Amino acid sequence: PVLLGCGSAQPAGCPALCECSEPAKTVKCVNKNLTAVPPDLPPYVRSLFITGNPLTRLPAGAFPAQRLPDLASLNLSGNHLRDVEAGALALPALRQLDLGGNPLVSFSPQAFGESGSPLEELALRGALRDHGVLLSLAALLQSGALRNLSRLELADNGLLLLPAGMFTALPALRQLDLSNNSLVGLRNVSFQGLGQLQSLNLSDNSLSVLWNSTLVQFRSLPALRHIVLGHNTWVCDCAIEDLVAWLKESDQVEGKEALTCASPDKMLGKALLKINSSDLNCSVPIDLPSQLQTSYVFLGIVLALIGAIFLLVLYLNRKGIKKWMHNIRDACRDHMEGYHYRYEINADPRLTNVSSNSDV
Repeated sequence: PVLLGCGSAQPAGCPALCECSEPAKTVKCVNKNLTAVPPDLPPYVRSLFITGNPLTRLPAGAFPAQRLPDLASLNLSGNHLRDVEAGALALPALRQLDLGGNPLVSFSPQAFGESGSPLEELALRGALRDHGVLLSLAALLQSGALRNLSRLELADNGLLLLPAGMFTALPALRQLDLSNNSLVGLRNVSFQGLGQLQSLNLSDNSLSVLWNSTLVQFRSLPALRHIVLGHNTWVCDCAIEDLVAWLKESDQVEGKEALTCASPDKMLGKALLKINSSDLNCSVPIDLPSQLQTSYVFLGIVLALIGAIFLLVLYLNRKGIKKWMHNIRDACRDHMEGYHYRYEINADPRLTNVSSNSDV
């Protein structure tokens, strides 16, 4: 009984509601009803699991850097986290962080401290339902604080559009997961500067087309060899020609044979790789607003040219025009004098009799 009691005792320095393994450098605080990060975490910990707890807030210094110098992997998924404050994750050895499944409302752009972080993997599956948090994350990524990030998971967040330039300060990024969102387009997304990007998951979204500007970026990324586009709502009209041509020539897309049209009805279920130009109605311009804008510009140039020619003709014929206007003026004056003479005659009865007698 004494031996059994010693065997079940917690290792020295282990929080009361957690399980610790010093040989494995691991601490697990899973489903322990924790409302705050245990303050007495052992300094040897490298992998820390605090999951399934009613933890709502990570204040500054929640993980003291001096006490936890070797903490490299931190799993905080499945809690009730809403606020991640500045300095809450300022750990010198942190390489992996999982915040998935938390209803985040506030995420400070300074959460990793002022000097940046060595973080390499960041998982935020289902944690960015609030639009303000998405904007805070974009500001954090654009600040360059996570320049060592190689894997970013943003799946299952219901994202419609991504902030412009969100990924431009991630030169080491290799894997980007945007699956199971509601993305309707990528026109404002820049992949420039992601020279190390190898894998891009865009499956289970609401993409109807990929424009040529996006396809050009994909072609310019030498390491990008795994693009997943399955389960999107592709609209197979004239606008999809560039995407179809790219799919036929590219070896970057996984499972491209299974990509099919979602609309219009006559194209429903047709494989994108089997679409020909004859299948599409391209009599209407693809980008009507651009066509109209170009037409208006051309019309303005033509009208300006006609106006310039008209003014030039007037200038060259100014003498003749002046003489012509004088003639018109004299003719109008003679005509008006005739009307005035007739009016005077009609107004004087004596002149009227004289005029009548003279007529006789």
